[in-house]
Amino acid sequence: MHSVWMGEFMGTLVLVLLGTGVNAGVTLRKSFAADSGWMVIATGWALAVLCGVLVAQAFGSPEAHINPAITFAVAVTHGDFSQVWVYWSAQILGAMVGAGLMALHYAPHWGQTPDPSAKLGVFCTHGAIPCTWANLVSETIGTAVLVLVASAIFSPGVAIHGPAAGLGPWLVASLVWGIGLSLGGTTGYAINPARDLGPRLMHALLPIPGKGASGWRYAAVPILGDLAGGALAGLLIRFAHLS
Repeated sequence: MHSVWMGEFMGTLVLVLLGTGVNAGVTLRKSFAADSGWMVIATGWALAVLCGVLVAQAFGSPEAHINPAITFAVAVTHGDFSQVWVYWSAQILGAMVGAGLMALHYAPHWGQTPDPSAKLGVFCTHGAIPCTWANLVSETIGTAVLVLVASAIFSPGVAIHGPAAGLGPWLVASLVWGIGLSLGGTTGYAINPARDLGPRLMHALLPIPGKGASGWRYAAVPILGDLAGGALAGLLIRFAHLS
């Protein structure tokens, strides 16, 4: 039960449970957190990342990717793609289970929320202004920033003179908080293909009252955009010898 696969599965599960959980708390009717706003959502997702990283490390994944785009960026940086599918399978399954637990937790609230698009937004992302190329660019930029700054946090230049051991996950959580506040308003900042695809699959599969369609026309944006952002950042990191 202590392995990289289990660490990635459990870490992504916790990430998505808490992240989609804050979406649900703010969005669903009769929740005490209803309508509490973007600051609550951005903060909740940042803390979800912190918790996911810590759980992933505790269960056997010391690098705690919990994000296929980060896994892809690491593979591009080092030129080794042999473990990509191990990480990706754990991350997507973990995201699905996390979203399922969130849906169960808020079970009485789905029927009290009449708007199908609001219910979908609890699970996955969409463009605030539907524009495929612009939404792709937003996701690419946001993910590239995530990968680049996270790599800088753990780079030799920072580690020698910088944060004490154990502070890294807190800094990564702060990074995700900053991305949400600065860049997240255009697409809801998936910046993680598993975070979007896993919950979207669960939205399609679960018997949620009045849920509507699962938005598959948009689904490729947070997959392709995020992987592109990870790849571009990975190439820059490789060229700059940050890792």
